[in-house]
Amino acid sequence: MTVESAQPVEFAPYGDYEADCPARLGVDLFGNRWLTVIVYMLRDGPMRPGELRAAIGGISQKMLTQTLRRMESMTLIERRRYAEAPPRVEYELTEAGRDLLTPIYALGEWVDKHGRAVGAAMAGEDD
Repeated sequence: MTVESAQPVEFAPYGDYEADCPARLGVDLFGNRWLTVIVYMLRDGPMRPGELRAAIGGISQKMLTQTLRRMESMTLIERRRYAEAPPRVEYELTEAGRDLLTPIYALGEWVDKHGRAVGAAMAGEDD
């Protein structure tokens, strides 16, 4: 995706306060440290919680569980429980979750293009 191909979205009037703007949902989603990582990890299909945690690295079991529950309540993922012994649970992206991959990939392109320069500037280095 390029700036030329991206089009701004015009929202219906949303009220008197910037806090009412529906675009804040997108900012809130990308502001969550783990949500976009989990969406990206589920891009190829369902995964079990242990597989997710191992693939992500650095996320506690508690944080993974909290984030998965939040994502399920937001209808970004679907939880499937299988009646087996021992019980098996898998998580899979919903249509809304899969659609989040588009801006995640776009952000990845931006990081590939500008990440080193921005990281160096943040570290106080000269480019």
